[in-house]
Amino acid sequence: MGAETTEHSPIHIMFFPFMGHGHMIPMVDMAQLFASKGVKTTILTTPLNAPFIFKTIEKSKTHSNINIQTIMFPSVEEGLPDGCENFDSIPSPELVPVFFKRTELLQEGFEQQLSLQHPDCVVSDMFFTWTTDSTSKFDIPRIVFYGFSFFAMCAYECVRLYKPYENVSSDSESFVIPNLPSDIKMTRIQLIEYLNIGGWVERLTKFRESEEKSYGVVVNSFYELEKDYVDYFRKIMGRRAWHIGPLSLCNNDKEQIKYRGKQASIDDNEWKKWLDTKEANSVVYVSFGSVVNFPDSHLREITLGLEASGQQFIWVVKKSKKDGEEWLPEGFEKRIEGNGLIIRGWAPQVSILEHEAIGAFMTHCGWNSTLEGIAAGVPFITWPVSAEQLYNEKLVVDVLKIGVPVGVKRWCLFADIDDSIKWDAIEKTVRKILAKDEGAEERRNKVKELSRLARKAVEEGGSSDLDLDAFIVELSSLRG
Repeated sequence: MGAETTEHSPIHIMFFPFMGHGHMIPMVDMAQLFASKGVKTTILTTPLNAPFIFKTIEKSKTHSNINIQTIMFPSVEEGLPDGCENFDSIPSPELVPVFFKRTELLQEGFEQQLSLQHPDCVVSDMFFTWTTDSTSKFDIPRIVFYGFSFFAMCAYECVRLYKPYENVSSDSESFVIPNLPSDIKMTRIQLIEYLNIGGWVERLTKFRESEEKSYGVVVNSFYELEKDYVDYFRKIMGRRAWHIGPLSLCNNDKEQIKYRGKQASIDDNEWKKWLDTKEANSVVYVSFGSVVNFPDSHLREITLGLEASGQQFIWVVKKSKKDGEEWLPEGFEKRIEGNGLIIRGWAPQVSILEHEAIGAFMTHCGWNSTLEGIAAGVPFITWPVSAEQLYNEKLVVDVLKIGVPVGVKRWCLFADIDDSIKWDAIEKTVRKILAKDEGAEERRNKVKELSRLARKAVEEGGSSDLDLDAFIVELSSLRG
């Protein structure tokens, strides 16, 4: 279906992603998806982030339907280095609030673009709560993009409404989150709502208030993955929402997939040649996303656990050799030669996960990574850190039953990361996820089936494709 009608030119949607790769990547995928339906799309960003986006879309078949516009990031405030226009580049956790404050100063430039572009709709990131007020000035509907699962959004709301953590006597005592379709057990210290670190509860409240004033929500998910929670979000919570994912499947061009996000730190031939020598489902892929920055003590536990497991692995480490590698045991890389591959920097994650040799994904449970693993049909070792990641772990482990938890006990924020995970727990979960027993085989079969359903959902006539079409039709009807 296209966005062209007999009475109108194609509808025009403006996408405004938060400046962090975990937020930009799915929204750029989304812009390409809409452009493939004939929608005129504009991606709004800042000058230093524009090249990342351009590199992603330049080889796209829908390139001609996508326009990149920039607005200036406000002048440097004390503490933030010059040129810091991306969340992933913030040098220390203390500067996170400063970065968020600066993004609020984008409002004037954003409204200038609304005046110039006159889009029919704006899809803006959850962090840009102020865009609801801006779009209302121009009578333009705002759609929120959280980058969360339906499950996480439902869990957040039920915890907010019912405060189940008030009914237990200690931080470690578990409780069931009320009114959800499944029995989901948590503890106080796994909840951002209870801990309120860094004022995040106030920010969550702003998200909700802004969403209530917005037209609706687009979600990077598919109906078959979490249908009980899609229905709960729409029917019980009464929210207008469209599932249009997995967005990582919106493009099958192998060459273009390489440029999602940053330039890879490893040549394709190197990792492919290494994996091609391995048996199917025999390698664990280890990566914790673009934001999580484990301290040296954590990295050392991972090295010890991976080596002790005796299993083959690819491990993506953010730190480069020039940072110093005191965490790396002497002779480690020599000992694991042929058994392990360390990638320092950015890895082409989607491509690696789809290789048949990958048998498990150790992840921080960010929603992008979780969906990419599901789309590739790979079971999980879950190591959540912050944001909604502990909720995603519950979905993966307790609802979908396609993962094994490493044993994280508390929600953390950036530098204050849970240090309870030791090498023996890592060894145990790696062995368990790659085992040949009945439980491991059942997880593999379940996630392979979900992968099949994910790919079917984005095909013509699939659940996500139909929801996308329905969304475009509804937007068209709003033009009058």
